Amino acid sequence: MFFFDKNTCKEPLEDVLVKRLWFIIRLSVRFLAILMTLVIIWGTLDVVWVLYQRMMTPPVFLLSINDILSTFGAFMAVLIAIEIFANIVIYLEYRMIHLKLVVATALMAAARKVIVLDFKVHDPGVIIALAAIIISLGACYWLIGRHEQRDESSLDPCNVDFNETDDI
Repeated sequence: MFFFDKNTCKEPLEDVLVKRLWFIIRLSVRFLAILMTLVIIWGTLDVVWVLYQRMMTPPVFLLSINDILSTFGAFMAVLIAIEIFANIVIYLEYRMIHLKLVVATALMAAARKVIVLDFKVHDPGVIIALAAIIISLGACYWLIGRHEQRDESSLDPCNVDFNETDDI
């Protein structure tokens, strides 16, 4: 599901200023894609470095639960960066925002927060708020998927009910 449907939109404006502004925006988005690629590479190298450092500190090749959780958090940060890169690429290719991917990225970021959250430090209000965010994002993701299934099934010729009588 895209943010808007290209088929229902009117023809684009032929205004020269708008075309130039869109060119600047698309150039900026391409620059963001380059920067996000560098962030992904840097994040991956950081995960490798941190994991190496933690594995080499005595006792060697043993990780505490805190080391494992912080490593998971670093992994999730890189995966979130990859999802954001995918959002940028889809925007560049289709000039649209893929709503399901954006919600999935937000859900992944909230899940990362849960993974690295220290429940001893945070008060119950923060935990309840995070739970509400995750439930809301999960519901949005489910509704978008359900909407996409309905759209696909309406286009599927195998879903036609031949028992309906049409007035001819």
